[in-house]
Order: sequence, then C-alpha cells, then structure tokens
Amino acid sequence: MNDTIKLADLNSYLAENSYIAGFQPSQNDKIVFEHLKGQSIQQFSHIARWYNHILSFGSNRDKFPEAVEGLITSFNITSLKGSKIENQSFRLPLVPGMSRPSPVTELSPWPSYIEDRIIMWDRLKAQYAEELARKVPEDITVTLPDGKELPAQSWRTTPYEIAMGISFGLADNVVSCKVNNVLWDLERPLEESCKLELLKFDNPEAEQVFWHSSAHILGEAMERMYGGYLCYGPPIESGFYYDMHMPNTQVSNIDFPVVENIMKTIVKERQPFERLEMKKEDLLEMFKYNEFKQRILKEKVTTPTTTVYRCGSLIDLCRGPHIRHTGKVKAFKITKNSATYWEGKSDAESLQRVYGISFPDNKKMKEWEKFQEEAAKRDHRKLGREQELYFFHELSPGSCFFQPRGAHIYNKLIEFIRSEYRKRGFQEVVTPNIFNAKLWQTSGHWEHYADNMFSFDVEKEMFALKPMNCPGHCLVFDHRPRSWRELPLRMADFGVLHRNELSGALTGLTRVRRFQQDDAHIFCAVPQIKAEITGALDFLRHVYGVFGFTFQLCLSTRPDKFLGDIAVWEEAEKQLADSLNDFGEPWRENPGDGAFYGPKIDITIMDALRRNHQCATIQLDFQLPIRFNLAYINEAGEKTRPVIIHRAILGSVERMIAILTESYAGKWPFWLSPRQIMIIPVGPPFNDYAEKVKDQLYNAGFV
Repeated sequence: MNDTIKLADLNSYLAENSYIAGFQPSQNDKIVFEHLKGQSIQQFSHIARWYNHILSFGSNRDKFPEAVEGLITSFNITSLKGSKIENQSFRLPLVPGMSRPSPVTELSPWPSYIEDRIIMWDRLKAQYAEELARKVPEDITVTLPDGKELPAQSWRTTPYEIAMGISFGLADNVVSCKVNNVLWDLERPLEESCKLELLKFDNPEAEQVFWHSSAHILGEAMERMYGGYLCYGPPIESGFYYDMHMPNTQVSNIDFPVVENIMKTIVKERQPFERLEMKKEDLLEMFKYNEFKQRILKEKVTTPTTTVYRCGSLIDLCRGPHIRHTGKVKAFKITKNSATYWEGKSDAESLQRVYGISFPDNKKMKEWEKFQEEAAKRDHRKLGREQELYFFHELSPGSCFFQPRGAHIYNKLIEFIRSEYRKRGFQEVVTPNIFNAKLWQTSGHWEHYADNMFSFDVEKEMFALKPMNCPGHCLVFDHRPRSWRELPLRMADFGVLHRNELSGALTGLTRVRRFQQDDAHIFCAVPQIKAEITGALDFLRHVYGVFGFTFQLCLSTRPDKFLGDIAVWEEAEKQLADSLNDFGEPWRENPGDGAFYGPKIDITIMDALRRNHQCATIQLDFQLPIRFNLAYINEAGEKTRPVIIHRAILGSVERMIAILTESYAGKWPFWLSPRQIMIIPVGPPFNDYAEKVKDQLYNAGFV
C-alpha cells in the first residue's frame, strides 16, 4: 500500500459499507477479530475484515466483485502488509491459507504464567509429600492376571516396582497398568490389596495413555513456542492433538520442525510425569491466566478436588494416567494443523489445533509412515476423482454429487440390501424428509440434538429436515391399531437424512451433511428380542462376508443413568447375550456403556488396511415407544408396549462407499464395478458387430 494512504479513511469507508458485495462475516473474520482484541490495530478492524474477503478469492483477480475491485483501484492498494502507521508497522495477523515467511521461534523468556504455576505446584507438592510420608504402610497382596500373588506395601509399592521385580525387560516395555480394572500410573503407590494388569503399547488402552502423554509433551512445546492458552489435548484414534488459543499468532506448517525440536529436548530430558490432587479453589488460582481452564473448572468439575499432571514446565488439568517419563516417547511427528472452535461451537472463540503421532520405537514410526503412504494412495477422495465416481462442490458443502459410475455403485449397494430385505421379512416404507418440530420435541431430539438439525420457519411454525428415521417410523407404527399377530414388524427405509455437521468437520464421504442409511426399525415384543437380534447378527455376517470384512462384537450394558425398569433391562441384556453366544463369534462385554434408553451391540469392522470402522447398529430402545405412547394388543386383548430395535448394516451408504473404495483400492469386485465390460474391436470392419455385442450386454444389465 502507498505509505501516504490514510488507513483511517479506508477503514471508515469499509465501516459504512459493512458487507461489501453481499459478504457475511466468515470464520477467517472471526479469527482476525479475535486476534485484534486489545491490539494497537483494533481501530482498523474493518480493514482486517475486508482483507480476509480479498484473501478468500485467491490470486484470481477476475473473480473479485466489482465493489472490491473498486476499492483496490481507488486506494491504489497492492498490499496491506508492512504499511507504516505513525512509524509503527501495520501487520495483520496470519489467517488460514496464508503463508508466513519464517517460522515462530521459542519464546525467551517463557510466558510468566509458567513460573507462577510451578511456584504453586512446588508448594502443594511438598505438602502432599509430607502427607504421604505420614501414612502408615500396611502389608498388601498384589494379584497378577495369571493368579500369582506378590507381597507389597500400601502407599509405598508402585506398579513399576512390581514390574521390575518380575523382569527389567518387562518394566522397560510397560506403558501403563490397571489396578482393579482402573487405569493407574506406574509410579503411583498402590493403596490396598488389588489385582494388577501391566499394559504394553500393543494394548489399546495403553496406546491411548501413550498418546495422551505425547499430547502433554506437545502442549509443553506449544506454550514455550507460542505463549498461548492451552485448552484440550486428548489422544485420538491415531495419535493426539492439542488446542490452543493464540491471541497474537497462528500455527503454520513451517513451524512444525521448530515444535518438533522443542519436543526432542523435552524427550531427551526424561521429564517425569507427576500427579497431584488439588482443591478446586487452588486450581482456579493456578489457572487464573487461562479463561478456558477456568470454564472447565467452573462448568465441568463438580467435585471438591481434581487432579493435575506436570511434565517439565507444563502443568495441566488431567485425569491421567500417564507414562513414567517423556523419554519413553522415542519417535514422534507433527502431522498437521487446523482451526477449530472452543468445544466445537461456531459462535465461540477460534482455536488452533496441532496434531501429532508418536511411538515407543522408530520401527513403529516407519511402519506408520508406510501405512500412511498406502492409505494416501487409497484415499477415497483421490480415487473418487480419478475414477469419476463422485465430487463435492462449495455451493452444497457436505453433500456429495455422485456421477454415473458412482451412482451405479450407490444403487448396487442399495439393491443388495433390498434383495436381502425380501428374504428376511423386512417391509420398506417411504417417509417424509421434513417434519414439524413437534415430532422432534416428542422424540427428545429437539432438546438434545437441535443444533445438529437443519431447521427453518414455515408459516410461523418450526420445521426441520430429518436427521434420522426412527421418529417417523413411530408415526407409521402408530397410525392405526396394531395386533400381536403383526409382530415383529420389520420396517426399512432408505430415506435421505441431513445433519448439520460443522464445516470444519466435513471429510469426504466419511463425514457429510446429506446421506442415506440402510435404516430399519423392528417393533417387537420383549420375548421376541433374542430371535430378532439373532436375525440381525446373521444379516450383518452375510453382508460383511460378501465385502470381505472381519468384525468384532461388543455388548454394552445398562449405564448408571438409565430410563425404564431394571427387570426389563436385565431380561433384554440376557437375550442379547444369549443371541451373541448362539451366534458363535467371539464377543466381549462393555459394562455400563449402553445408551440411556437401552443396551446395544457395537459392531466394528476391519478393512484391508486393518483399520477399524463402526458402521452397523443393533440397539434396543425402551424410550421411544414410551415417548410416542406406542402399543399393540396382546393375545389377552390388553395394550402392551413394544420394544424398538434400531438396526443398520451398511450404516451411511456414503461412508460405506468410502470404506469400500479404500479397502478395494479402487479395484471393484465385478458385481459392484461401474466398468464391468469393455468391447475392443480388432479392426474397423468389426465395429458394427462390437456395437451389437455392447447393446446386448448393456440390455442384460452389465455396464
């Protein structure tokens, strides 16, 4: 920008034309406004907003709206970065999509809140050490999974010492442990006689502990580098992330090597993970600098005390447990970064999220990198473009356009399930896409799920696109009296569903806003549950067998907070367990993990890359029949409440296509392939005959 341009004049012009060319504030605008809070350039916030609009069009000036182009011409603008205002540099904060010329470096000195936290920690930790020393140890017995019993002392012996007593190699490889089936720190003293299970990295729970600890290492590095305010830092299915609120900067991928170098230093220092239980009022004082931790403490911590963990300079709210020290993380990598919202709410503060992956040895990291290379080759978004199966467009985000070849696969999957419906006694229905909000109020979705629904006003009444089929199926069941002779009533629906997923969460076909399910609801009597569950299990075994998937089964039982009669729950859980036993496949129980409205069977499939996906649903529901006052007339002529079984095999057809695309690597089995046959004439004289053969095959149903 010409240094003589008065930015105040430009800012005033933009203030009077608040939404140039019809633009509305974007996520980028919100990020910039957040960065401008309390800064010396606050007075030029309208320029910041407009500048983001310019960025949204990229480098193609032909796409600039007339009003924006007029501003560029009128003010002779070439750049807003580096302009001088009263001898001060005017530099807008970095926004997503922009590149930073150089990476951020480690802060010197570190943020002052780090030292304040440590001073308070040292004081309270010393008090805890004194309390622990005063505890009188007692002889206890530790029972290992093989039944072997080992002597120990309460408040003195740790699980790590038990592991060392067995073998040094075991102790070196143990990541975490479970005491009486509860995850426990290896360096935390045992408190009473207990059962002890030592967990290595190949255990899924230990893997999550390892990645949770790695997230803390990342969090320590981010504080030392960016000086922002940490929010959440959990383990995820493959790795971990940390969210940070950064008032003055944003993460760029050119920062990754610097972050990794700080993490290397942290790992080399073998910083111990230390646990401390603190009073809520002390925690509010410790984290007084961090508005987000304050919210967590005030809104989510309902007990007088909770735990924090320290590694090096980082002290953070955390339930734990963690690995023994940072040196256990032998290999790690920052994989990507993104912007997100506080607790996923679009009207909340914008945060920066940094993702990572880590392992206890370099061999596993190399295996992971090789897996990522293969997964990238199989990415359904890439193969979908290359094979002209489907695409997405910004004018309908989260809603897939299936091209003819993709539509062929889509329809074949539905035809496959539909053919099975005829064999298995399902009746297909077609239900509306739009319902009055009163339906969702009756079902309970309006109270708990409204934010995820597309709703709108019609003639002063609120309506919404359906996000699921079950309430509509309740209306079908209830539209006339039902007899016990009609049960079980197996109702299937391929209706279009819409869910208002956040734009930042949309990912190819795996997370969309518009989708279809092979959805079915079985209305049955309680004594019929076992037979219906057996039928559903047989159905999914057949379908997954055709696809070449293996699967795992888990029975999730009554949670602490549940609705309904305990006797009905127990009878239903027994019938589910009996069905699983008769099914003949291995299964495990997950106590207390059922939904509040009924127990369920979780089904996890494994694809060709040995990745797990949860697609199928077998879920008992005692609550919807009550909410809709559903009833049938039993053999004695009395009204009786039915049970609903929610059942899907493919789940989302879109998501299943993504899984199949990657599992088959685009090499479709003949029955699904959108390019089954190709006729190649050996010369021009045979073209007519080739056309005739093509027509015959096409008319026979081949493509």
